[in-house]
Amino acid sequence: MTPADIDDIPTQNPCAQCGTPIPFPDWIEPGEGRVSYLWTCHACGYRFEAVAIFEREAVEHPPLAA
Repeated sequence: MTPADIDDIPTQNPCAQCGTPIPFPDWIEPGEGRVSYLWTCHACGYRFEAVAIFEREAVEHPPLAA
């Protein structure tokens, strides 16, 4: 897993089952053109995945490493 910048991590995502805010994802998995987030609600135990998909232009021209 690639470390993510703390400013890039979504927070307070509502549980897909009960709506309780979840402070941060359990797992972040970057991929080409997408990032997957695994969430677990500690209020009801529900687990779900959310995927962020980026525009194709962002994938074609990734930033150069410093």
